[in-house]
Amino acid sequence: MNSPHARSGRRHAPRPGRRLASGYGMIEVLVSMLVLFLGLLGLIGLQAKAQHAQLESYQRAQALVLLQDMVDRMNTNRKDAHDKKYDQVSVGVGPDGTPSIADCSTKTGWNLDACEWGNLLNGAAEAKDSAKVGAMIGARGCISYGGTELSDSKGATLTGTGVYTITVTWQGMTPTTSPPTTLACGKGAYGSESLRRVASSTLRIAALGAL
Repeated sequence: MNSPHARSGRRHAPRPGRRLASGYGMIEVLVSMLVLFLGLLGLIGLQAKAQHAQLESYQRAQALVLLQDMVDRMNTNRKDAHDKKYDQVSVGVGPDGTPSIADCSTKTGWNLDACEWGNLLNGAAEAKDSAKVGAMIGARGCISYGGTELSDSKGATLTGTGVYTITVTWQGMTPTTSPPTTLACGKGAYGSESLRRVASSTLRIAALGAL
């Protein structure tokens, strides 16, 4: 017969199929860190794309404001518009891509409109330190006259009643579908046509003094 003392010292072997509890191993820690690292990389990439999308949206909003600005100027100065004075206006950054602010104080009529519009396209509406930053990247503006002119009640053609096309173009952040070739403003100025962004509007001036 075994003594109580001998029974108290007996060790029980673990049952088959049971695993002893233990802490995390080095492999498990490394795998967890790898998963966390990949998740952070994805978050950083998403943040960068979100910033690009925000800048694209901001630039398009600015372009639409500047486009409407010139449409309003031409509607206000209908005499010069009717006389085709705005035809072939091209303003914005120069051939070297450097914006410059012009002195418009001595200009009047359509010349004043073109000068001030060019300054706005070059960012004059907002400055940071000495840099003008109130417009889009590489902003340009173009105006062309064309389209079928209207006729009066006797069938005579009314000169100056054609269609103006006002265009604002700038450089986007990521490649996308190229704009129509008919909107040539800024074409070839941004390296790739897939980076050229375009906003345009048309305007027909009513016949002045038509019968």
